[in-house]
Amino acid sequence: MRPRRPFNRTHIFMPPDAINALAQYTVSGLTTGSVYALLALGYSLIFNATGIVNFTQGDFLSLGGLVLYSLLVGQGLPIVAAFPATIAIVALAGALVERVCLRPARSRQMIILIFITMAASTLMRGLMKQGWGKLPLALPPLSPDVPFRLLGAVLTPQNLWVMGMTLCGIAALAWFFRATVTGKAMRAAAADPRTARLMGVEVERLTTLSFAFAGALGALGGMLITPITSLSYDIGLMLGLKGFAAAVLGGYGSFAGAVAGGVLLGLFESYGAGYVTSAYRDVLVFGLLILVLFVRPQGLFGATGRRA
Repeated sequence: MRPRRPFNRTHIFMPPDAINALAQYTVSGLTTGSVYALLALGYSLIFNATGIVNFTQGDFLSLGGLVLYSLLVGQGLPIVAAFPATIAIVALAGALVERVCLRPARSRQMIILIFITMAASTLMRGLMKQGWGKLPLALPPLSPDVPFRLLGAVLTPQNLWVMGMTLCGIAALAWFFRATVTGKAMRAAAADPRTARLMGVEVERLTTLSFAFAGALGALGGMLITPITSLSYDIGLMLGLKGFAAAVLGGYGSFAGAVAGGVLLGLFESYGAGYVTSAYRDVLVFGLLILVLFVRPQGLFGATGRRA
């Protein structure tokens, strides 16, 4: 008589291979969703400060990856020095976009300012192509890349870097806006710029600071994601559009919505690629965005008629 196998209730609903696949898709979705969340936060920062869509956000990601490559591979700097240096350089680039491209035209119509950011994005990609070339580059992992298994999914230390550093960046940003005088002034200026000016707040300086923060968030995303994927001057083009989609999905201008929208979009993209087809992953992402805008134009977590 053959021995009876132990009863496992979970196998009735989902075989082990399917559970492992679900876990793997979840890890992949959380990893890419973390980067989308950082980009979406950058979009929301600029929207709250200026009311415009900043289409250079994805290029900040590309620039962050390329600058980190130059500092690590070209200059041989240790990671502890290259990381903050990259963030500072791209933050400066963000501030320059505001001071050079947008501030001289701040009295123009909103649509003109949006077109200016699109032109600045094209200019940045052209400069990066001239500086680093158009061939893909390989950025080494930030730590020894030894895979390990967790709950059926295979993870690498780079996955943990992405999710962990994203959480740290979000926590630092939340602390800044809630606990510092400058952060509170930025929130006040975003809520009512005219009243903030009457109270002595330098709104123009805070707008420049918002662009610097957006650049830093893009740089962080670029430094974290490029060791996983290929590195090129235009890698931020599609990632930037998906970060914008995440911001709209969560509720444009809402910081909490940006984070939630990024994670949800990353999971949806990963599940769609795994269970449907990877050939149409971009179609699925933007199809979801259109559907949400039809059903709830203010986004999943946005409030009607106000900026968060």
